[in-house]
Formats: sequence, C-alpha cells, structure tokens
Amino acid sequence: MARRYDSRTTIFSPEGRLYQIEYAMEAISHAGTVLGVLATDGVVLAAEKKVTGKLLDLSVAKEGGYGGSGEKIFLLNTNVIAGVAGLTADANSLINYARSAAQRHLFSYNEDIPVEQLAQRLCDLKQGYTQYGGLRPFGVSLLYAGWDPHYQFQLYHSDPSGNYSGWKATCIGANNGTAQSLLKQEYKDTIGLEDAIGLVLRTMSKTMDSTSLSSEKLEFATLTIDPQTKRPIAKIYRPAEVDALLSKHGLAKVEDAEATEMRSRDGLLVVH
Repeated sequence: MARRYDSRTTIFSPEGRLYQIEYAMEAISHAGTVLGVLATDGVVLAAEKKVTGKLLDLSVAKEGGYGGSGEKIFLLNTNVIAGVAGLTADANSLINYARSAAQRHLFSYNEDIPVEQLAQRLCDLKQGYTQYGGLRPFGVSLLYAGWDPHYQFQLYHSDPSGNYSGWKATCIGANNGTAQSLLKQEYKDTIGLEDAIGLVLRTMSKTMDSTSLSSEKLEFATLTIDPQTKRPIAKIYRPAEVDALLSKHGLAKVEDAEATEMRSRDGLLVVH
C-alpha cells in the first residue's frame, strides 16, 4: 500500500513538501478574487463577493456594519484594512486575533501597530498551525493595506504557510494569474489614488466570473491620509457608494435597463 504523505500536517514527502499546506493554498485559488494596488497617496482594495442566495438578509451590509460588510474586507485597526480569500470561518478567527493584537500594541505603546508587525503576528499564528499534530492550516490568505510613519503606505500578502511578502500590486483568489499579468502591464510606480482605483476596477471587470460589476458582487475600500491631521483614513465603501463609483468609471451593469425595457415591451411593467 502506498504511503500517504498528506495524512498529517507534520509529514514531509520525499520531495520535501507539506501537502496539506498546498491543499490549503489550492482551496484559496477557488475563492473570490481579492485585488490590492499601492499608490503614491493611498492603497486600494477590491474583493469579489460570492452571492449565496436571493433570500439572504443583507440589511446589515447595506447599512454598513462595523468594519465593513463582514464578508471580504475588514477593518483591523485605524491604520490597517484587510481583504480575505478562502474559508470565511477561518478568516473570522484570524481577523479577531489581528484586532486584538492591534489593540494590545496600542494599549502598551500608545501608538498604532506597524503594518508589517501586524502581518508578522498573524503569520506566526498561521505557521504554528502547520507545525503541530492534530491541527490543520488556516484555509485563508490575506491582503493587508496599511500606513505607518515608518514606511508610509504598504501592501502585504500572507498565505497559509505563514509566509508574507510586500507588494506594489497583487491579487489572490480565483483568476489571480490573469489579474497579475494585467497589473504588470498597466502598473506604474508613480500611480496616484484615482488612477489606482480605475486600474483596480478595470482589472476586476476582466477577471471576475460575472459579466458585469455591481455592489452585489463587489466590495471596495481605500486607505488614505487626512491632509490636516496627517492620520490614516480607512474607507470601506457602502453598496450605494460602490455603484456610484462603478458608474463614474463606466463599469456599472446595464442589465437593469435592458430588463426594464423588455418587461415594458411584454406588457409586464406596472406604473402606479
């Protein structure tokens, strides 16, 4: 009988691979796309939401609950936001851990936690889950968009193995290869926030599985600096703001107008 090198997290294969880590990363490659771009005056994050059903109550998301809609983009601290791709339950656990770590640092040192240090804290936890028997890796990758006075605006990516890296522009989740090739072609080191927003929206429109973009399928966030206070401002867009942004860039869906015209043509449109 063949040996099963993937039966334990702690077993290396003869080639030196940990298969369960690779399985976790494969799960992430099927999740909704999350894309981040670093600009000279801010950071932009966008994420694809998987619509689970028409009967789902989204009233909290429409009102803009604490720290976002609670699905793909989260507020970790006043200076850090994160986009997640993978298992939502695993993501919730890591988001809570990150928020606690940020608050402990604020309590101890009376300053916001540096972005890279927060990424390291989460990666230490992730790596521990690849090392001990009886545990499994977290099936989630994160993009961290943040600002601190040491290195200004930053964008980091971490995966289930505990590795993390800094990026100018990157993508995780489904179709990440296509998105990264598009970003390589269009990204410039001198890109401003407005151009970065346009680049992110154009890239998402080409890589998402759906034919059109809307607030039902897209989450959006930016991190900028207040010119007066010099403090970071994390803005997680509400659905109405996402639709307005898509209309501004000419990417809003046109299906509604066509459907209305068809219904009126068929005599199904009732006007009160």
